Amino acid sequence: MAAEKQQQPEDREQAIEAVDVLCLLRLKDQIKQQFLENSAVADAGKAADSHHAVKGKSVQIGIEDCKKDIENEKASFWSKTLALQRLMLETLRDIVMLSQAVVVYQQQTREKEQKVADIKKQRLLLKEVGRQKLMQIHDMMNKLKEEQATREVKMMEEMHAAYQKERKITSVIQNVLQCIIIGSRVNWAEDPSLKAVVLQLEKKV
Repeated sequence: MAAEKQQQPEDREQAIEAVDVLCLLRLKDQIKQQFLENSAVADAGKAADSHHAVKGKSVQIGIEDCKKDIENEKASFWSKTLALQRLMLETLRDIVMLSQAVVVYQQQTREKEQKVADIKKQRLLLKEVGRQKLMQIHDMMNKLKEEQATREVKMMEEMHAAYQKERKITSVIQNVLQCIIIGSRVNWAEDPSLKAVVLQLEKKV
């Protein structure tokens, strides 16, 4: 019995030692696992830091490139703006010159239109004056014709009156000569010349 009682504490100690060893082994495994996990995390962190560093450097390079592009775009924009301003100034100058030319041409056109209107007025005036002159000439011609006709009628009447007067005188002279020849008792039939005169006196005038 005493031997069994002495054996029990020893077995208990051995059991406790066995439990402790198992705990230590599990703890060791846990620590090893945690170490591996921490190592993996650390390695991942280093890789991430390296990636972030590379990425940061790339971003910085991209930012610098963007700044350069922006500066280039600014320079190109200002250059194009200056060129556009020069073009606008030249265009404005051309517009001003064209406007002045248009004003001059419009003034010349108005002057020419005024001249044409004046010429038309003068032509109408001359046409009216010519018409009046033609009417005057026509009236004068009619008047001259009437006067000439009156003169001709008067002249014919005067000529007719003179003719009638001369005829009467001639008739009287014929009668007187006939009376003289008859009264002289000359044989006019035997004298050819006297006969011709007597025969002529017998004709009616």
